[in-house]
Order: sequence, then C-alpha cells, then structure tokens
Amino acid sequence: MAFINFVTQIQFEFGALKLLAQECQRVGIKRPLIVTDPGVKAAGLLQKVQDALPGMTTSVFDQTPSNPTEGAVRAAVMVYKTNGCDGLIAVGGGSSIDCAKGVAIAATHEGPLKTYATIEGGSLKITARVAPLIAVPTTAGTGSEVARGAIVILDDHRKLGFHSWFLVPKAAICDPELTLGLPTMLTAATGMDAIAHCMEAFMAPAFNPPADGIGLDGLARGWTHIERATRDGSDREARLNMMSTSMQGAMAFQKGLGCVHSLSHSLGGVDPRLHHGTLNAVFLPAVVRFNASAESVKKEHRLERMAYAMGLASGSDIPDAIQAMSARLGLPAGLRAMGVSEGQFDDVIRGAMADHCHKTNPRLATPEDYREMLRQSM
Repeated sequence: MAFINFVTQIQFEFGALKLLAQECQRVGIKRPLIVTDPGVKAAGLLQKVQDALPGMTTSVFDQTPSNPTEGAVRAAVMVYKTNGCDGLIAVGGGSSIDCAKGVAIAATHEGPLKTYATIEGGSLKITARVAPLIAVPTTAGTGSEVARGAIVILDDHRKLGFHSWFLVPKAAICDPELTLGLPTMLTAATGMDAIAHCMEAFMAPAFNPPADGIGLDGLARGWTHIERATRDGSDREARLNMMSTSMQGAMAFQKGLGCVHSLSHSLGGVDPRLHHGTLNAVFLPAVVRFNASAESVKKEHRLERMAYAMGLASGSDIPDAIQAMSARLGLPAGLRAMGVSEGQFDDVIRGAMADHCHKTNPRLATPEDYREMLRQSM
C-alpha cells in the first residue's frame, strides 16, 4: 500500500524570517529553545533570528556539532528543561535541525535515545508528546525542515535514523536570504546533498508519483543552479533554486533513499569529521551504476528521465557527469582524498547493511556489493 503524506506548513520567500514570530504564535510556542551551532552564531544569523522575536523570552543552545550527537542532545535538553521551554526553533543546516528533533524526543519521552531509533523498532514509540519544532534552514542541503526523520550519532558510535510523522516541524521558514553568506565549499557540499536526495528518492521503488515529480523537478533545479550558487554566493536566483532543491529532495525522500545514504550514514558514524553531503557526492556514481540493472529502474526508465532533467544524452552518462560536476565544484575526487582507507571497509559495510536506507534501494545490496561500491568510490 502506498502511503503519501505532505504535511509541513512552509513559508518560502526572501525575507520569510519576518514571519517567525507569527508562526510561533500559530503553533503555541511562547518560550522557545533556539538550537543552532557556533558557525551560525558567528555569521550573525542567530542574532537575526532573535531580532525576529521581539519581546519573546528565548534560550539558546549553540553547540551543535557538525554531526549531531546524543551528548549534544542531552546538553540541549538540560537547557530546555532548566529554562522551562515549551518548544524549539532550529536554526542552521541539517545538523542543528536534526539535533533539535532529538531534543524534541528526549525532552518529552522517557528512556535512552536509542529506544526511539528506527532500526531498534522505535518509530512507533515516538508520540504526539514531542516538543513542537519550527525549522529555519540556513543551508540548502538536507531538507530536514520538511522531513520526518533525523540522524544522530549515539553514545555507542552508531549513526542512526529516527523517523516519525510527529517529528515533522510544525513550520518551516525557508528564507534564501539566510544562505547568501554560505561559504563556497559548504554551498557545493550541501548542494550535492540535496541533489543526491532528489536522485535517490526518484530511484527508490516505492509507488509515490507526487514524490517522483517533486524529486525530478528538484533535480533539474539543483543541477542547473549549483555551479552558479557556488561560484557567486550572492546570486539570488541560484540561492532560491538551491533552497527549493533541498526542500523538494526531502519532500521526495518519504519514498525512501538507498545505498548512497546507507554508506554515507555508516562512514559518517565511523569518522564523524566527514561531511555528509560530500560523502553523498562521492558515493552517487557507484550507486547509480549499481542501480542501473534494477528491474524497477529499467521498467520506469528512471535513469533516462533523470538524464533528461540534467540535460544529458543518456542515463549511462550520469555517473561521469556527477564526477565531473564534483570536480568543477572543487569537491574531493574520492574517499582516499578524504582520508578514508580500505581498512575501514568492514566497519562501513556492517553499518550500511544495518542502516534504515539499505532496504529501500531499488536493488538489494550484498556485503560484497557494498565493498565494490566503496572500491569504485576511492
């Protein structure tokens, strides 16, 4: 049975941040905890958010790491409870938004966070008690502002997913103006993350035609505008389209993702220093080649349809086009350039096989399949 659900209220325009106080009032947040990271604070974006909430008592947790951890969630929960907060405003990229989703669970549910992880059977244990959340993305990558999931590294070093429709933010403030100062390499890496979401969601075998349409349009926007946004961070049209690609990718991936994310989640847990979007860009070519023989991909002409959206002649051109795009953007050519060694493969494969994205790939991968994808991605 197909389950199709698009539920987030989105304010999308340049200057949308001015609607933040209105959205807090609509969802009933009076004493928010703002969850963000040191980079967002240093860039002055935290202050912009606080300025958009005149007269409101706010608390701040600004120590979200580049890959959110259970320890960071605990520290933020402490601030939330100490200050009597009644809701959350996540400001930043996917890390801050996912950290806030972890807080939304942990501040209102009993037991360790792993109790609620998807692969631990925890999705149904997440209830409507979750703290209300408003997401304000400052990057164009994960699309977590419209998604039902979060990724957190637990104390046992596993990088696990948490999924529930109760985790979807009550509102998303998508203001492309907040991304105008995004550094070049972060623009490129987060942009490829968004493109990967559109592509993997489109290849996923679940029946969800609206998600397919959203993902394919997002891919076309992202592929057309990522170089412009990277080359000229002040290009407002490019920034708007990249933020839309990010949002659309996450709206589409309710279908599921696949081996790209199984591998990037696992390797990101093995080495948290590695950027998730960059890993996705590196893994995409090998996974597209692997998926080319999947029955659902061939039957629906999915590679050819993606190629058309990307302005390519054939679906077989996609892997090389992705590698060429990454090179033009200045991203690493492969895992070796990121400091990954073959000695890490066994741990990565073990994590990928257990990841929640493993079974939603259009072709089920074996451990040896994953090993070959890792070899091709070096």
